[in-house]
Amino acid sequence: MSILKTVVLATGVSMLMGGMVSSASAAEKIKIGYIVKQPEASWFQDEWKFADKAAAEAGFEVVKIGASDGEQLMAAIGNLSAQGAEGFVVCTPDVNLGPAIVARSKAAGLKVMTVDDRLIDSDGKPIDSVPHMGISARKIGNDVGKAIAAEVKARGWNMAQVGALRISYDQLPTAVDRVDGAIESLKSAGFPAKMIFDAPQIRTDTEAALNVSTYVINQHPAIKHWVAFGLNDEAVLGAVRAAESVGIASADFIGVGIGGADSAINEFEKPDATGFFGTVVISPLRHGYETTMNMYNWVAKDKTPPMLTFTSGSLATRADYKQVLASLGIK
Repeated sequence: MSILKTVVLATGVSMLMGGMVSSASAAEKIKIGYIVKQPEASWFQDEWKFADKAAAEAGFEVVKIGASDGEQLMAAIGNLSAQGAEGFVVCTPDVNLGPAIVARSKAAGLKVMTVDDRLIDSDGKPIDSVPHMGISARKIGNDVGKAIAAEVKARGWNMAQVGALRISYDQLPTAVDRVDGAIESLKSAGFPAKMIFDAPQIRTDTEAALNVSTYVINQHPAIKHWVAFGLNDEAVLGAVRAAESVGIASADFIGVGIGGADSAINEFEKPDATGFFGTVVISPLRHGYETTMNMYNWVAKDKTPPMLTFTSGSLATRADYKQVLASLGIK
């Protein structure tokens, strides 16, 4: 055999083997699902972004799926199984689906951990067997209440003459913890309980909060100063818009949200200050990156994630939001 033929043959074998290795590598790439309940929300978009960051660093694939109800969620788990995924992170649209999610995941041979909202069992108790990364809801609520109380004091308002909107969504445990935490801090600061008015939402968006807040404010026309708190930024923004619609000046309203959503940042960037005073920013970096990396290590290295992790937040206002976001790795 000539030297040329030998070189060509060797090169061909090398290319063939390289192609086989490459194909095998692609076939063996670990897949991990990341299911969220509101894929259109900026918070979940950011979680997905940081999940992708983890995947790029560790060399696995993230399959991102939105599931806004139980039926979609069950279908998503089946979809992941069909795609060859080995585990998934989920923020469920309904925490009461806990037993069904656990059973479905087990049947599909998928590891599961939760993010943001924790699964509960048929008795309403947290399912301890599923690793979870959540938010220190009551602590964050405490921070909201403290921020409101401090700003009330800074403006020289008489707390006995200030109305507080408790924009509630009591179907969700974390929502209850957040508003209860805010109330706890307000009461500790001397805010009278009789001046706190419940404003129950039918959904967790701005429109629902606007409608119910408008109703409550109109029920108490003698109150000139208002504060507002709720599950998220959207709830408080709805209250701010409600106050504006009935002629309450921005200087007479203090709303503090939770999340640090784009809508909150947009409020800070308006030429003139509105009644949206601040937001306790929660970092989606840990929730998206860390949970996904934990799931990868669980699948690839049999390293079980911490069973329970809670993250906290940082208050951002119109004056310092850029610095706060930068410190959390968000902007």
